[in-house]
Amino acid sequence: MSPAILHGDHASTSGNGIHTIKEHASIDGFGTCAIHVGSEPNPETGAVIPSISLSTTYKQDGVGNHKGFEYSRSGNPNRNALEATLAAIESGGAHGIAFASGSSTTATVLQSLGPDAHIVSVNDVYGGTFRYMTRVAAENQGLQTTFVDLENADNDTIRAAFQPNTKLIWIESPTNPTLRLIDIPRIAALAHAAPSKPLVLVDNTFLSPFYSSPLVLGADIVMHSLTKYVNGHSDVVMGALILPAHHAALTDKLRFLQNAIGAVPSAYDCWLAQRGAKTLHLRMKAHGANALAVARALQRSPHVEEVIYPGLASHPRNDLAYRSLSSHARAFVDRYVRERGDDAGGFPYGGMISFRIRGGAAEAEKFLTTTRLFTLAESLGGVESLAELPAQMTHGSIPPAERELLGIGENLIRLSVGVEEEEDLIADVEQALEAAAALSTSA
Repeated sequence: MSPAILHGDHASTSGNGIHTIKEHASIDGFGTCAIHVGSEPNPETGAVIPSISLSTTYKQDGVGNHKGFEYSRSGNPNRNALEATLAAIESGGAHGIAFASGSSTTATVLQSLGPDAHIVSVNDVYGGTFRYMTRVAAENQGLQTTFVDLENADNDTIRAAFQPNTKLIWIESPTNPTLRLIDIPRIAALAHAAPSKPLVLVDNTFLSPFYSSPLVLGADIVMHSLTKYVNGHSDVVMGALILPAHHAALTDKLRFLQNAIGAVPSAYDCWLAQRGAKTLHLRMKAHGANALAVARALQRSPHVEEVIYPGLASHPRNDLAYRSLSSHARAFVDRYVRERGDDAGGFPYGGMISFRIRGGAAEAEKFLTTTRLFTLAESLGGVESLAELPAQMTHGSIPPAERELLGIGENLIRLSVGVEEEEDLIADVEQALEAAAALSTSA
């Protein structure tokens, strides 16, 4: 028997109309749900793994009389299975919608706002999202975006950014690539109290459903680039939205737009992503433990100016990082710290690290081209370790002056720490730092 996820029992409405969502009422844990929900044995064959359904069309027994599927753009068994898995592992979720890419997910959400809408976005947003907001939605639908430092701005500043036509608050936490932490409950409370009642969307790609549960923290929509941690093997391009039970009407609207636009993933990609999700809990623990170890090694190096990893005990928002943990991640973190005591130096908080190498672009490039295990490449969240230079790669679409204000300089390096052996990753980083430092010495 598959795990039971009780979607109808975990939300309540306060007197002011704001929905409060609790963690999933499930008799099973995160990993158990990831493995079993959406992967029920086939009743006809007994197969314990879903088959790949490549058919684009489905037989009808009479006009309009079908078995739930008509045409694969509108629905597919593999997509349905993946969406069930996603809704089960994103605490507070009831509806999952899988898209052809993270970018098509962004586009569909913003198109759902209609013409001449206004949104508030965290200022340190992913470069592709910034590009769509400012160069596509702004030109094609009159979207106005106010970028705000949602990490440091006080309540009055954030309230002042709201306008009568503000329909959405866009949050990344941690942000990409400077890993700023946003207090999601604070922003959600401000948004839901605003006259225009904007929705709150959280891009949860960096932490994944394992480390963070934004719906429980007050968000209305959670977004993922499934390409990253959920799939976890760098062989699928996909995105997803997860919504709580009380947003059924919004879910229907987004599904309608997805079908009309055609932003749907293939059956095979859905099958791969669902397979990846089954090991998400195992991989995220390994990513986090390795990232903490690498971050501490970077901290010890004289060749590094600054290490940005919210799980480090020295990080100024380490307390917020701990408060933002999902219940299942907190149980893992507490056990991890208890077993290591003072030697832990912090706690695992996902696999992403950013750091500023001493020097500039030359030293950064030398580091990136000298690593043996960290591959110089865009993207993140795969089992293999990756490294990149945001100023020239993932965030190159952001104007230089704005990049500078955000702290995305030529010496900022972003690491996606994989699940290789911890000591091998540390040795690789240390030898690359020495090589980069030698540039200054030889000069």
